[in-house]
Amino acid sequence: MSSLRREVEIVVISDIHLGTYGCHAKELVRYLKSIKPSMIVLNGDIIDIWQFSKNYFPKSHMKVLREIIRFASKGVPVYYITGNHDEMLRRFSGFSLGNLEINNKLILDLDGKKAWIFHGDVFDVTMQHAKWLTKLGAIGYDLLILLNRFTNFILEKTGREKISLSKKIKNSVKKAVKFINDFEVTCADIAISNKYDYVICGHIHHPEIKEIKNDNGSVTYLNSGDWVENLTALEYNNGEWSLYKYEDTVEIEILNEDDDIVSMDNKDLFKMLFAELNNPGLPNNPNNNK
Repeated sequence: MSSLRREVEIVVISDIHLGTYGCHAKELVRYLKSIKPSMIVLNGDIIDIWQFSKNYFPKSHMKVLREIIRFASKGVPVYYITGNHDEMLRRFSGFSLGNLEINNKLILDLDGKKAWIFHGDVFDVTMQHAKWLTKLGAIGYDLLILLNRFTNFILEKTGREKISLSKKIKNSVKKAVKFINDFEVTCADIAISNKYDYVICGHIHHPEIKEIKNDNGSVTYLNSGDWVENLTALEYNNGEWSLYKYEDTVEIEILNEDDDIVSMDNKDLFKMLFAELNNPGLPNNPNNNK
């Protein structure tokens, strides 16, 4: 990898939602090309299998997967933690291929401190009791993001400031704010009871690093955010966590000729992924020595 890449001990990325209109795949590829991590944790909802039936998978989305696979091929451990949108992968928990491993949760020992990493949907009451409602909401959310991107495209062309429709809705609805607060406290309470130092989640698309206390102690709660609205990741270096926020003045187009749509079904997608993992052209692939 290029020596110009920024060295990072651990990178945690979640809620990419590849296969949806809202995914900022190009920006994520730029970020991945700018870093040299020692470990990558993909904390759920990487591929949006819920909505993949609409056969939308641009080349830029495949480039994200190729960048991740390229890291694994160069000896970087990549942990894929399953989320609700890619829950069908939960049956493969414990599966590993080279440096890529699929799990439902991950416990890491970081400089003498324990980190508990999981997606977070297990604490979503709607997910547990009304999954159909959650899936319907995901479709509406994706359409809202698509509308938002079109709106921002027009605003940028007219020299106006971009807006986030979903954030405005979330911030104006008390129940949404309460859900986020309850989610964070629930995660923290369980982490404290298990004597973890860090609890790291995704799911709610709300990037955060903060200390949460209760009568039994305290824990550092971290959320990696998403690559739909916030374009954020968690980075660990020299015993400290930081929140990375992608900021670029490059104009974002909804679709251009360099981002052709790839039409395929679920089976074809996974065939392509396994083909990428076993691509003899990748560096350090054992097949290259044959």
